[in-house]
Amino acid sequence: MPETAEDRTDRDEEPFRREIVSFTRRGGRLSERQQDAWDDVAERFVVDVPRGRTSTSVAEGFTLDPSELFGRSAPLVLEIGSGRGESLVHAARENPGTDFLGLEVYVPGVAQTLIGLRHAGVENVRLAVVDAVPALTRMLPEQCLEELRVWFPDPWHKTRHHKRRMVTDDFVPLVRRVLRPGGTWRLATDWQDYADQMLEVLGRAEGFTTSGDWAERFAGRPVTRFEAKGTAKGRTIRDLSATRMTA
Repeated sequence: MPETAEDRTDRDEEPFRREIVSFTRRGGRLSERQQDAWDDVAERFVVDVPRGRTSTSVAEGFTLDPSELFGRSAPLVLEIGSGRGESLVHAARENPGTDFLGLEVYVPGVAQTLIGLRHAGVENVRLAVVDAVPALTRMLPEQCLEELRVWFPDPWHKTRHHKRRMVTDDFVPLVRRVLRPGGTWRLATDWQDYADQMLEVLGRAEGFTTSGDWAERFAGRPVTRFEAKGTAKGRTIRDLSATRMTA
């Protein structure tokens, strides 16, 4: 069988690619409106992260100081895969006393979030074009998060790609590292087989407690266009949550 473009990408990136990845698309052209927002407010909202070998990596030795980043000491919520920022901007507007950090590797999504931030007039958000693994492994300080939110991660729906899913047993220690004791890990997906996998992962996650069943829909998450599309296709939205144990 001839080598595909995907095979070449996997082969070329293998020395630096981790098994856990949050999204596939990383580039893309900005619209005129997105570029305008980027030029206007990116310096204020987008974290300048020193890089390692790739454009979404984090250089060894770099750690964020949340208090310095936001200019205050406040509860910190991380959203992995913040997309176009609909949930992130909504949460920041509704909770001005909490700081929010969004990780998104798709640059047009970050630019679209900047449009939302500028329109809403909120200041308690920062964005980083960083993959989840280096962010949780070393960029964030230990036990710095009040909550970690993973809304609709890439389902890698083909069976042969399931190994690339983010929410696996290997991901649990990274979440445990950054969540404070008593902190909450929230998840949502519209792919039932991924939801089943998440439920199994949370059920055996060391250092976490969970009800062992689906959670009620998180009231703080608005119905985004992405979620509405899943519902329109007849998919069931599954929410899950786990709490970091205090000892």
